[in-house]
Amino acid sequence: MTASVIVVGAGPVGLSAALAAASLGLTPLVLEARRRDDERPGSRALFVHRATLRHLDAVSPGLGARVARDGLTWGTHRTLWAGREVHRRSFPPGEGPPPFTSLPQTALEDLLREACESSGIPVLWGEAVVRAAGRPGGALVRTASGAEHRAGHVIACDGPRSAVRAGLGVAMEGATSSAEFLVVDVDEGAVPAAPERVFHYRHPALRRNVLLVPFRGGWRIDVQCRPDEDAARLTGRIGDWLPLAVPHLRAPRVTWTSAYRFQQRVASAFTDPYGRVLLAGEAAHLLPPFGARGMNSGIADAVAAAHAVRDDAVRRYAHERRRAAHRNVTAAASALGHLLAPRLRQRVAQRTAALAAPLWPAAGRWLDAAPYGPRLRAVRY
Repeated sequence: MTASVIVVGAGPVGLSAALAAASLGLTPLVLEARRRDDERPGSRALFVHRATLRHLDAVSPGLGARVARDGLTWGTHRTLWAGREVHRRSFPPGEGPPPFTSLPQTALEDLLREACESSGIPVLWGEAVVRAAGRPGGALVRTASGAEHRAGHVIACDGPRSAVRAGLGVAMEGATSSAEFLVVDVDEGAVPAAPERVFHYRHPALRRNVLLVPFRGGWRIDVQCRPDEDAARLTGRIGDWLPLAVPHLRAPRVTWTSAYRFQQRVASAFTDPYGRVLLAGEAAHLLPPFGARGMNSGIADAVAAAHAVRDDAVRRYAHERRRAAHRNVTAAASALGHLLAPRLRQRVAQRTAALAAPLWPAAGRWLDAAPYGPRLRAVRY
């Protein structure tokens, strides 16, 4: 098969890029370093936004509806301060796609792979790309096996340690948060708890910020480490504090843990000098998880990249998606500051809002914004 576009990476962003390319009449080929049956631990990205569901329906009719059906949408989210509720919002289901659905990234990848197989899109598994270079009239991709692949364009979706980006000499610009966080996935058990998102400022038992997010089949617990401890120590004591974090679950069983620091980085360029190699997803930007911007913005990149290849609009893609990435970084940084409150005046503002929330609902809504950050209306994810 002669491909018009090579997609590097078979995660959600890469598979979405391949589906988008095929839907536009291009002939994609996907190269993936992992073997097809390699284990994919953890839920990783959870939220799929309504805009992303619409993107998926556009590139593969019915796919967004299947993702929404297999995921979980809850109608209530709550925010508490030291165990006292300061904000609650409930909303009934509406017409059309839900505002979001929550399911493990592995489940989303399975649905995307099925869609690619149904569309006849070839995926070469265990074919790690070591370099991709643009040149006048096309691009050349080399893999660790020594194979060479040629195409008109390459869409690099090979993640935060992108070999394609490194080969282009493109730097990641930005910062990494000093605060550590621990994420724990637990099985929902035989008696599932009522699905609602709960955010704790200063959890009364754990004395730290804790976010509880349900997804299809389990719960995610996101715990902020204190400045004087590291995530490894907190992980070692997980049996002590986990039952306190999720008292609504009986004998929670841990299925995955991971420690991380928030990244706020954007590639210095989203394409090569010839406009033949396009960076997308975490190959192009690393974002904190506030507002579930990472995977959702990556899938928006993927769809935009396929259109840019078809329409010979790579430069416009690079400008617009880099601008969107910077807007997402700015919004996530604002949310991070809201969550961590490193300055005394921020902590005073939080405490004042918590005291005022019972009489002034706007104060509770302001506290509730911490896990998401400001909404972006001018620029799509």
